This record gives sequence, structure tokens and C-alpha cells, in this order.
Amino acid sequence: MYVRQNLRWSIIWRSAWRSVLILTLYNLVICWFYTHGFNHFSIPWQPVATLGTAVAFYIGFKNNGSYDRFWEGRQIWGGIVNTSRTWAIQALEFITSRVDAPELTEVRPQATARELTERHHRLLYRHIAWCNALRLQLRQQREDLWDSDVAPFLQPEESDFMRQRANPPAHLLRRQAAELRILREERGLLNDFQHVNMMRTLERLFDLQGGCERIKNTPFPRQYAFYSFLFVCLFSLMLPLGLLREFDQLGPGMVWLTVPFSVLTSWVFNTIEVVGHTSENPFEYQMNDVPMTALCRTIEIDLREMLGETELPPKTLPVKDILF
Repeated sequence: MYVRQNLRWSIIWRSAWRSVLILTLYNLVICWFYTHGFNHFSIPWQPVATLGTAVAFYIGFKNNGSYDRFWEGRQIWGGIVNTSRTWAIQALEFITSRVDAPELTEVRPQATARELTERHHRLLYRHIAWCNALRLQLRQQREDLWDSDVAPFLQPEESDFMRQRANPPAHLLRRQAAELRILREERGLLNDFQHVNMMRTLERLFDLQGGCERIKNTPFPRQYAFYSFLFVCLFSLMLPLGLLREFDQLGPGMVWLTVPFSVLTSWVFNTIEVVGHTSENPFEYQMNDVPMTALCRTIEIDLREMLGETELPPKTLPVKDILF
């Protein structure tokens, strides 16, 4: 996610120079032919203006849909941050001592402070691993960063097991549910009310993960994306043909004004098209995507601080004005 208030000129030029170069060459060729007697291909301005209006509406519609996908992805990850804090509070405040359950017939000893600390640590660290595993899966970079971003929060055997699964985040939540069952049935550390509430939190996490997977696995409809690109190209090709006669009527040599005005107008339409295209998939590793790495680090800091740890990792900082 780009965090600077204004785009740097280097970024604007890097994204625009190819299209500007192609458009400039095309318009120069059109003007050269026109000034050398090949003026039969000029067309009236009115059809071009009508086409431009239609294209503007179409790419505006596409950009609205693309932004909705990005904003939904950001809302989902905002929900992950808040639900992660809820999970930590429940784990720390519910699992405090043995709970008397009428259905338990045998008397179990009170849980020691060390045992409780280990269980808190395991539940919260496994959740941090889930956040990072979900991020890696959405960005399709699990093998690259698993050892540094997920494995440190799991037991070695659990990390090896999860690494081989097709959907590690789902199996991590499944393991959390299994541990809650053990805490309820075997250790008596959760009563029915607490167990149900924590299971609802896991259900909420499953819903949030499913929302991310839905956006990731459902590409933006190609009919909108392709035709938007096609219409912008068509308008850019027709624009100088409609401007030739208009500028030629202003006086000798004025026809060459077609080049800057046509290039500028076409560049604006092309930029709007590119903005919509780059917002279609918010879970990649691009400049305008959801900053999942920073959000995962925020969750890690919050949960480890709730555990009482003092040696915390630093917050993720922007790299060249981009927060990943």
C-alpha cells in the first residue's frame, strides 16, 4: 500500500513512459501523413467525443468494481486484526484455572501456572502462525518464507505437518479447535459458555479466511477488464483522427497541436484504466495492495505483548513509501 500523500514523479514516469512514447509516435505519424496530403482519413470530432464519453463511463464502472474488491479485502484484514485481539483476550482470561464441570466424574488437579502459561503461549503463537500462513498462501509464497514467518511460532513437528497441507491456515484453525476440546473435556479448563464463545471466534476466523480466498480465487470478470482495455485502445487510436481537422482550421501549422493534446487525453484514459487494473487483486505483492505483512506484524506485536513479552519485533516500516 502506497502511504505517501502524493505519488513521486519517478513512479508516474515509470508507469507512463511506454504508453506516452507509443502514443507520441503514433500521433506524429498521423500528423505527418495529414500534412503531406493524406487527409482523407480524418473524421468528424463528434463521433470521437461520443465514444470518449462512453469509454469514460465504462472504465469508471470497472474502477468502482476494482476498488470494491480492494476495500473488501482491507475490511476483511481489519476484521482479522480485531478478531485476533478477541481470541487473545479469550485465551488469556478464560483459561485461568480448573473449571468445575458437572459432567466430569473424575477429579483433576488444578492447572499449574507453568501449564497455563504454556497453553496461552501455544494458542496465541499458533494464531500468529495462522495469520502469517494465510498471508503467504494468498501471495502464493509459502515455500519462500515459511521457515522465517510461520515455523518459529509452531512446534517443529507441527510446522512440518502443516507445511505439507494444501491449506495450512485451515489446518491450524482445526488444531486450535482440537486444543479447545482438550481444555474442555480432559483438563476442565473451559466451561460450556467459554468453549462456545471461543469456538465462535474460530468460526469468525474461518469466515474471514474464506472471504480472502473468495476474492483471491475469483478473478475480476474478464469481460469487464478486457473490454475496458480494448475500448481505451480504440479511443486512443481514433482521437487524433478526430482532432486533425479541428486544429487544422485554427491556422497553418496548428495541426501539430494534435500530438500533445491527443497524447495527454489518451494518457489520462490509459491511466484510469491502469489504476482499475492494479486494484483488481488486492492480495498480491504490489504497490497498491492490502499491506498484509504490516498487519500480521501488528497482530504479532499485540498478542506477544498481551503474553507479557518485552522483546518485541519492530513495526513494519514502508520501503520506498510502500507498506507491504
